Amino acid sequence: MKRILCGVVALCLLSGMTPAVANSNKLTWRDCDGELGAVGARCTEVPVPLDYRRPDGPIIRIAIARRAATEPSRGTLVVNVGGPEASRQGVNLLLAKSPELAAQFDLVGIDPRFFGHSAPLECGWRTDRYLRSAQHGSPSPAAFTESTAIARELAAQCAPYRDVLPYASTRNIARDMDRVREALGVPKLSYFGTSYGTYLGAVYLQLFPDHTDRFVLDSSHAPDSYGPRWTRETALPDAAALADWAEWAAANDSGLGRTKAAVLATVDRIAAATKRQPLQVGTHEVTEAMLPGLLLTVDDTDASYAELSAAVRVYRDAAAGLPVTPTSTQEQRFALYDLAEVVPEFGFSATVANQCADRAAPRDPAIYYRDIQAHRAAEPLYGPLARDISPCAFWPTTPIEPPTGIANNRPALMLAAEGDPVTPYAGQQAMHRALRGSRQITLSGAFRHGVHGVSRCVDAAVERYLITTNLPPADQTCPAG
Repeated sequence: MKRILCGVVALCLLSGMTPAVANSNKLTWRDCDGELGAVGARCTEVPVPLDYRRPDGPIIRIAIARRAATEPSRGTLVVNVGGPEASRQGVNLLLAKSPELAAQFDLVGIDPRFFGHSAPLECGWRTDRYLRSAQHGSPSPAAFTESTAIARELAAQCAPYRDVLPYASTRNIARDMDRVREALGVPKLSYFGTSYGTYLGAVYLQLFPDHTDRFVLDSSHAPDSYGPRWTRETALPDAAALADWAEWAAANDSGLGRTKAAVLATVDRIAAATKRQPLQVGTHEVTEAMLPGLLLTVDDTDASYAELSAAVRVYRDAAAGLPVTPTSTQEQRFALYDLAEVVPEFGFSATVANQCADRAAPRDPAIYYRDIQAHRAAEPLYGPLARDISPCAFWPTTPIEPPTGIANNRPALMLAAEGDPVTPYAGQQAMHRALRGSRQITLSGAFRHGVHGVSRCVDAAVERYLITTNLPPADQTCPAG
């Protein structure tokens, strides 16, 4: 998307910005396009201040989609799909997962500020350069030097937008959500947030407790972790998820080993081979820095584990010096890693801007490499990825307000997987303790991220709460499978 500097008014860098606040109660609705339109959703934009400290200053417009209940409505239910990313499609996702539930609520999806159709921010990051930063680790001094250079490069590309970057925070996204509530004319919101959406939901509960109704938080971040270094505690859960896959692979005749230990030994041999030289996988090279990202798993289904097993067989054969052909899924992933194009729909710039605005990052690169080395014994495979440097270390701006402290007694239903490799269970428990009025449903023995829609036991608890407003009397556990 093209952006034009408006003289010395740097605030004009983002499309959708106007110089005065409009009346947010006068919404002009239209039929949505695409899949949203196909399910009967209507779309509009809600004007909000760029800077809530200057309510009469420049505004941006927040894109929303609303699908009216087809039965007597139980209220307005905002759906956030996580990311952070464009979330108007949350309307479709909840409708697909739970049509009976969706029929009873006015569903609302919101593209957070700077994502999707809400004044999108794009610093011009090529896909290959961003993924080299986000999906490659730094297991060696040379790899860390490269990671640092790319992080610095990406941050510099966002420097022209320094007048808007500080306003990308989750606090402001929560404030925007409350402006949407006002514009819709409803006294309270219900909410269903997944992954990043759990942190946004918790911030909203903290900032606007009197405007909250029924809140469901699926796969929560820890209350104090989200920001530039939110992945730091994921290395051990990632290793546990890999071990769960290895057990499955051993039991399902994957050809990688007859026991879990034997399968993991195969992975160790692949990792050792990448230390000597990159693996040749078709026309692509897999380096030591790349391998951990290629071995991440977030879904413990048979289909997902079978796909990972096929990929590992390719890496095993490449490590032995054999000519190999990538699987179709591997080829798609390598194509993204090699994509030297800017794809605004990915929202990479806005994601990092949000993280950098939420919490400050250490500015000394040596801190990150020391952190990696201090944990290498305990986190040999995933630590150099989980603890790597990010563009926030060189970001053109710093947070303009402190992160939100989460501590309240508002009711909420939390969903958790015991072996979640993305938002570790310990952090989910910490969020549960911070939200003192919450109850938690744990899917035991599950190594996945995102619980709703995979367990009838969990889904029944969600439906009871959203329909009756009654939380379970105590935390409960549901069996996996």
